[in-house]
Amino acid sequence: MKTKALAFALIASSSLVALPVQAQSQQDQLDARYDRALAAGYKALFLCSAIANAERNGATRDAQSVLDWELTGVQPPLDTLMADMNYNVIREMGTPIYKVEVEWSDDMAPRVAAHRTGKGCSLMPIGYDKPIPVNPPSDLAPTDMVVAAFTDDALIAAADSAFAQVGPRTTAVLVRQGGRLLGERYAEDFGPAVPQRTWSVAKSIAATLIGAAEHRMDTWRNASAGLGAETGDPRATITIDHLLRMASGRFSDTPGNRTDPLYYGGSTVEDTASGWPLVHEPGSVFRYANNDTLMAVRAIAEAFDTHPPAEFFAKVGMDHTVAETDWRGEYILSSQVWATARDLAKLGQLYLDDGVLPSGERVLPEDWVEYVSSPAGPQPEGRSWGYGAGFWLFNNHEGIPVDTFFMAGNRGQYVVIVPSRDMVIVRRGEDPTGSGFDIEAFTRDVLAALAE
Repeated sequence: MKTKALAFALIASSSLVALPVQAQSQQDQLDARYDRALAAGYKALFLCSAIANAERNGATRDAQSVLDWELTGVQPPLDTLMADMNYNVIREMGTPIYKVEVEWSDDMAPRVAAHRTGKGCSLMPIGYDKPIPVNPPSDLAPTDMVVAAFTDDALIAAADSAFAQVGPRTTAVLVRQGGRLLGERYAEDFGPAVPQRTWSVAKSIAATLIGAAEHRMDTWRNASAGLGAETGDPRATITIDHLLRMASGRFSDTPGNRTDPLYYGGSTVEDTASGWPLVHEPGSVFRYANNDTLMAVRAIAEAFDTHPPAEFFAKVGMDHTVAETDWRGEYILSSQVWATARDLAKLGQLYLDDGVLPSGERVLPEDWVEYVSSPAGPQPEGRSWGYGAGFWLFNNHEGIPVDTFFMAGNRGQYVVIVPSRDMVIVRRGEDPTGSGFDIEAFTRDVLAALAE
């Protein structure tokens, strides 16, 4: 009996040990499957957006160009997973691209990114297998834009330095001063009419759209952002200002709050960003989070019914910019905007002009430039950059004026605004994960080239 009891105990003990191993194996398999779905979604969306938005502008991108640039140097493990995934860019004769499919699993439908004329591309949910209508023809005429090459030797040298940095891959640099384009340079496959994804430069665009809404009196920066499910929910005290300053106090699961389910998984803004709980008093701690910008934009969603982003872009002359949405139509203005270098320079010029258009029409509140460029909220820890409201700050850097503020995004997207020098500096890139473009050095190079 003792022998049988001992044997039973050993069997039971070995089963208990095996269960966590089995569970871990199942979790590993689930994680691997999810990563494949994300990789396929990433590939489908970037092929769709890069090609469709370029064609909207009268430019040309082919699939190989997108594979070489936007789909190279991507975050692991998505980079290696997507490399061998079959894709299909689908259009009908004489029509724009209307969808891209990427195969990722034998037992699931391909990942689908769908193009809607004038609205760019949206990533459909994992498993989506419904028909997608063909788009009507694009509403923009073909564009013939000639590159305005740098002519000043010092600026030529500064541009050389940007393209020569080892590791990053610069696709465009542009400099404006005194309201005049001083020059631009582009990598092969890019040009004045070729847009790129802005990544988190979109957060500064979002702040600008919120400023425009405030100027129209559609909202107010200190108003509640409408978070919280019930009366008494402390999240109701979170304001639009808290969200723009990355100080909502809400939890986010990773530094930077990657929001992969929304960006690559086909989730929605509501599903991804709305429900996170508080862990700090609103306004007390800086925590950079995509979710904060997404909820700041959602707070003014009703204003987009009558004043969509495209209307504002048209006023500013950003004719080659598209703000994309999730598949339910909510704007992903934390990242998913496609714009040319020239359009981003025009946005920077609007800030140099204090929110007033060349026509004399004011489109931003009188104090908006000071508001977005002031470190009034909690500041990032362990970084040399400060933060305003949707904009980063060079407020403590030798050789750079203290009034300099800038937009920054993943893979090396930068728009630097230097009010005291009446200057806008744009740098675009497709930098591989782990490489970092030295925007501070490039800014100093340009400033030195144009020293008074």
